[in-house]
Amino acid sequence: MDSTILPVIIGAVGLIAGIILGKFIFAKNTRKQVEDAELQSQTILKEAELRAETIRKEKELEAKEKFVQLKSAHDRELLEKNKKINDTENRVRQKEQSINQKEGNLEKQIKENEAIKENLNRQIELVNVKRTELEKHQEEHIRRLEKIANLSAEEAKSQLIESLKNEAHTKALALQQEIIEDAKLKAGKEARKIVIQTIQRTAAEQAIENSITVFNLESDEIKGQIIGREGRNIRAIEAATGVDLIVDDTPEAILLSSFDPLRREIARLSLQRLVTDGRIHPARIEEVVEKTKKQIEEQVMEIGERTVIELGIHGLHKELVRMVGRMRFRSSYGQNLLMHSRETANLCATMAAELGLNAKLAKRAGLLHDIGKVPDEESELSHALLGAKLAEKYGENPAVVNAIAAHHDEAEMQYVISPIVQACDAISGARPGARREIMQQYLQRIKDLENLAMAYSGVEKAYAIQAGRELRVIVEADKVTDQESDKLSFEIAQKIQTEMTFPGQIKVTVIREKRAVNVAR
Repeated sequence: MDSTILPVIIGAVGLIAGIILGKFIFAKNTRKQVEDAELQSQTILKEAELRAETIRKEKELEAKEKFVQLKSAHDRELLEKNKKINDTENRVRQKEQSINQKEGNLEKQIKENEAIKENLNRQIELVNVKRTELEKHQEEHIRRLEKIANLSAEEAKSQLIESLKNEAHTKALALQQEIIEDAKLKAGKEARKIVIQTIQRTAAEQAIENSITVFNLESDEIKGQIIGREGRNIRAIEAATGVDLIVDDTPEAILLSSFDPLRREIARLSLQRLVTDGRIHPARIEEVVEKTKKQIEEQVMEIGERTVIELGIHGLHKELVRMVGRMRFRSSYGQNLLMHSRETANLCATMAAELGLNAKLAKRAGLLHDIGKVPDEESELSHALLGAKLAEKYGENPAVVNAIAAHHDEAEMQYVISPIVQACDAISGARPGARREIMQQYLQRIKDLENLAMAYSGVEKAYAIQAGRELRVIVEADKVTDQESDKLSFEIAQKIQTEMTFPGQIKVTVIREKRAVNVAR
């Protein structure tokens, strides 16, 4: 039994000793962990304190920087406000000084004006006294003269004037007759000689302008394309150019009818481009007509430059050169205006040379004498006065300006070349076949028709076609309604009927078209 208890006791003692030793080891480990935890916590606390200190310093720096920025902005704002206040004060002081100065000047001026007024009143009183005395003396003098002559002042004056007038008239008639006879004897023969030599030395072709141009086609099939569906193409061409297109049975030809050669040329070139291109529709027609108009303007400038170069005229303003080119597409009584002006210029130069005058100046005046017939805008002035105004505007010699103004006796001739230009203008127009009065009257009637329609509000364009038998009026769709179009057509027809003289009848057509255009991109 003892042998059995002893191991138990030993085991129990060993267990107790193991438990105690375990507790001691656990306590030691626990104490070490606690110490490590305390060290770690202290380290964390120190790091936290350092980090907090760093953050605090950073925030303090940020706060200081923010304060400095705010203070700087406040100082700048305060400085600007002070500057504005100072500027305002300076302006106020300057205004006060200016007002004070003006007040002083005004007071001084008022005093001076009062003094002048007083002086003027005294002078007026003195003048009135003198005038009264003078009138009394004159009346006394007249009464004495009437008493001596047994005539009143008015009767004596009338008798004296009548006597002097009769004497002067008799002497003037005698002197005039003597001068005329002497001039006829001495100048008649020489003048005829100069005029005849001038005409003989100047050769010029004469061409009568007509109002129709023939446009030739390669085949009659193209006529259908030009006419378009329901005639829309031909209507577009007529509306854009103002020229009447006559498509009849004439093989391979279309007639372009208009009194204006420039319009006919634009229509002819536009048709030529459209036929060559093959694309004929209203939009393309308008585009081609606009391009052709620009091309014609360039051509006009080219014709003008070539003309002045051929005539040897230098230093002519570009606008005058352009007007010279426009003469190519105008006529005067059926005579081409450019040919007439060139012929007049050559005649003037020859006649001036024969008389020993400035031939270049005379030639310049002869070329420009009819530029008033080709203005860019209509004017109420006659072509002679308008041409003189244009020549003066573009810096021409006063002798040239006077020659243009006086070539139809609408201004006084002040220079010796003025009668030369007048004579040469008459010589050029008086040649057999050079002019045709009926043609000019017809053209004037056509222009009057168009101008009559253009005088109405809302009218954009007006074209007289069919030799003046039809007037087409294109109105602005935004300004004239359909009902107003009917009224406008009636009013124009009534005005033509009451104010104009014309053969047959005239059809008035008012066209109103509204287009809406957008572009898809």
